[in-house]
Amino acid sequence: MVQRVSTGSPFEATFGYSRAVRHEDTVYVSGTTGYDYATMTMPESVGEQARNALATIDKALKEAGSSIQDTVRVVYYVGDRADVDAVVAAVGPVFKDIRPAASMLIVQMIEQGMKIEIEVTARIGAATSHA
Repeated sequence: MVQRVSTGSPFEATFGYSRAVRHEDTVYVSGTTGYDYATMTMPESVGEQARNALATIDKALKEAGSSIQDTVRVVYYVGDRADVDAVVAAVGPVFKDIRPAASMLIVQMIEQGMKIEIEVTARIGAATSHA
């Protein structure tokens, strides 16, 4: 079984990708930026962008039958090394008990206002094994 999840981002159609793809009990979430879909804006703060990205990711995971608590792998792409502490402050509370495998890279973003992109892999039912 393959299920594709879309958030309606214009990048999904332009680039030709899904926000998330579920294959059996694994959900792969594409790199997600901090765009705020409620206000249709990109916040200035990297911390707010990280929180928005995680909310978008959790919504996509839930649509695929999972949740952020099932995350087994997370990759952070940060646009500026000076933002690392703010990113950690934003994502740490979410993942402190989940403790997925993680990587963080300093990269050049594709758009000027983007400061972070986050991608995750989740396994449905992994949350019950975190305890």
